[in-house]
Amino acid sequence: MTRLNSPLILDSLWYGAHVATMINGHYNVIKDAAIGVLGGRIAWLGKACDLPVYQTTSEHDLGGGWITPGLIDSHTHLVFGGNRAGEFEQRLNGISYQEIAKQGGGIASSVRSTREASEADLVASARRRLIHLMNDGVTTVEIKSGYGLSLESELKMLRVATALSNDLAVTIKRTCLAAHAMPPEFDDKDAYIDFLCDTVLPKVAMLGMADAVDAFCEGIAFSTAQVQRYFEKAQALGLDIKIHAEQLSSLGGTRMAASYKALSADHIEFIEEADVIAMKESGTVAVLLPGAFYTLKETQRPPIDLLRLHQVPMAIATDSNPGTSPALSLRLMMNMGCTLFGLTPEETLAGTTIYAAKALGISESHGTLEVGKVADFVCWDVESPGELSYWLGGQLMKQRVQHGEISK
Repeated sequence: MTRLNSPLILDSLWYGAHVATMINGHYNVIKDAAIGVLGGRIAWLGKACDLPVYQTTSEHDLGGGWITPGLIDSHTHLVFGGNRAGEFEQRLNGISYQEIAKQGGGIASSVRSTREASEADLVASARRRLIHLMNDGVTTVEIKSGYGLSLESELKMLRVATALSNDLAVTIKRTCLAAHAMPPEFDDKDAYIDFLCDTVLPKVAMLGMADAVDAFCEGIAFSTAQVQRYFEKAQALGLDIKIHAEQLSSLGGTRMAASYKALSADHIEFIEEADVIAMKESGTVAVLLPGAFYTLKETQRPPIDLLRLHQVPMAIATDSNPGTSPALSLRLMMNMGCTLFGLTPEETLAGTTIYAAKALGISESHGTLEVGKVADFVCWDVESPGELSYWLGGQLMKQRVQHGEISK
């Protein structure tokens, strides 16, 4: 197919498949498409029959299927020590979460294991989990700290996330979730928030270790007022804001976070219309986490119809963590988004591409297939994009392309 003396210079050309660009959150199909890449970004996109004269050093016939933007997992806790499979078994044998917590389980167990683990061990275990996500079509992933809860251990977790980014062909956004739970050495929540504001966040910002901060605003975690102080400090340090809110009750955390132009509010099963309106006005993305909803056997669904009514973008993520969502497949979360929350397959694909990118503050460069954007895309062995939410498991990925380079 190469034509010499070409005005269009490419590093690579990809063709032989249909494309779902996901522009504006819809499939926006291009049949029999071609994608030209230069310098890791999309330089040309359209029907293959419309290609101008070009020159490239690498051509790839994908042999059918569908191309979508690379999937983006916008909420994970991939770095942690140990696991809590034993607690999962205990709960199924009738032992309550509260009883397990009294025995030293729950988040406290993960904090203890994470603090004790070496940095090399944390890299190795998180790497295995991350590769599962990559093999499922993920090209960008957010990784939170939050199982350290001390300056040293939080920085250790964030260094692990950085090491993973340097080791694997995946884009990683790092979030400091130091306001996740109370560490064992503190018994006063306000004193712990003071410690985070005075010591942890300034150090994280000075070292450039995080792109954003997050907090768990809930009765069992931190109050709206406490999280607000944490956010004020983070914003003063130039860090973006995200929040775990309204998962178990309605405390107004979502509205408060929206007032700080939060990138996202996550879980949000108990949000009210006033929260949704605030999210719309601030551009805050709703990140839905069906894995935790499923694992915890929750019954209060996020108000999908209200989010649709007010046109709040909805992302879907794994919430991959050792306690409440041991999920290693973003596609399975897409299916759960359909079956448990009533989303459509098109909405779940938008929620793992264009709106997931918005939830991470990278929508200018990621999330859709457009000229000028980063060339992260996946070719799938499917007959329609809706199959990505239809199949429960299975190896559907034919080719994973990261910054214009083949990556599996």
